[in-house]
Amino acid sequence: MKLSDVQKTPEEIKALTKKYMIETYERYDFIAQSAKGMYLYDENGEAYLDFYGGIAVNSAGNCNEKVVAAVRDQVGDIMHTFNYPYTVPQALLAELVCQTLQMDKIFFQSTGTEANEAMIKMARKYGVENYGPNKYHIITAIGSFHGRTYGAMSATGQPDNACQIGFKPVVPGFSYAEFNNVDDFRAKVTKDTIAIMLEPIQGEGGVTPATQEFMDGIVALCKEKGLLLLFDEVQCGWCRSGKTMAYMDYGVKPDIVSMAKAMGGGMPISAICASEEVSKAFSMGSHGTTFGGNPVCCAAAYAEIKELLDRDLSGNAEEVGRYLVEKLKTLPHVKEVRGKGLMIGIEFDSPIGHDVKHECFDRKMLVTLIGDRVIRLIPPLIATKENCDQAYAILRDAATAATNVMSDQGVM
Repeated sequence: MKLSDVQKTPEEIKALTKKYMIETYERYDFIAQSAKGMYLYDENGEAYLDFYGGIAVNSAGNCNEKVVAAVRDQVGDIMHTFNYPYTVPQALLAELVCQTLQMDKIFFQSTGTEANEAMIKMARKYGVENYGPNKYHIITAIGSFHGRTYGAMSATGQPDNACQIGFKPVVPGFSYAEFNNVDDFRAKVTKDTIAIMLEPIQGEGGVTPATQEFMDGIVALCKEKGLLLLFDEVQCGWCRSGKTMAYMDYGVKPDIVSMAKAMGGGMPISAICASEEVSKAFSMGSHGTTFGGNPVCCAAAYAEIKELLDRDLSGNAEEVGRYLVEKLKTLPHVKEVRGKGLMIGIEFDSPIGHDVKHECFDRKMLVTLIGDRVIRLIPPLIATKENCDQAYAILRDAATAATNVMSDQGVM
């Protein structure tokens, strides 16, 4: 649907949005009217270099042709039916995901937070059914982000973040330990602990990867204490890190893993995969979903994942990401560049992040901001070195301009 279809001006669309929408996001001041590959296009046809990818969603490129074709084809057959009958897209997608990840079972949902809710519920039910009514405690990491529904929000290790402020009391049964600190996780284990839940790469926490030493230590701790290992790969999964799933880079395997975002290529779908044994916790009627496993979303996800795998976009993410990281280290006022593949965080040595973000926008590039110092880059995984050169030049100019603004204000 475009402006010309509804005969409204950009100002009228913005006015309608402001009048009726409950706004919890800072809007970019343009109308995203179309998208293709590495670019979004506004109402005037101006191109914006996309280095946020719909927040790590459009990994095979904006409006990937095969994903679009799969959606169009499926819409003409059956759009929705609930999970009573079998459907072809759901069965094929289940096989593709489980075989690719070497996991036994899958349960489909619609969003990342729903997937994490399902993972938490499965782990807790497994603990209660196998070890007793109090075996539901889960340890997560400080700085983690697992979603905005109550269970996932409560698992999020950011008690002073806006996502939790005003929504307490949180769901009981969670403790937070320092990321990349095995000793702190060990100290948080109690007789009632059933699982440790981690992002292999913290996204909203500032793009911080787990260390190999930490991962090895957590696996050993889980084995020693009989704990389940849960990985949240909603943001870092499906080739973004340079591996199919980020945990694969560490040579470890979870009991349950959640996924979303890139999985659907722009359509809302998520899932958890689990071992045969742990998956038994979900019995008939114990969990459910209206839209999870929707035929259109499954068709889109099947096409998207095939594109990611067949084109080796994890390999491209690893190669191009390494190239970009080295360039980003030379930006002015950079304290640290972190991440893996094409999930990159640029931390500045002063709070210029907000200005850098908007200076990038003024130069027709889209990025995301974490806090006031970290610019996050999560572009489509089709990004080339030429795209990275263009992004670097914009970021360099944006950081310089932002620094000048701060200096003029007497902040630096």
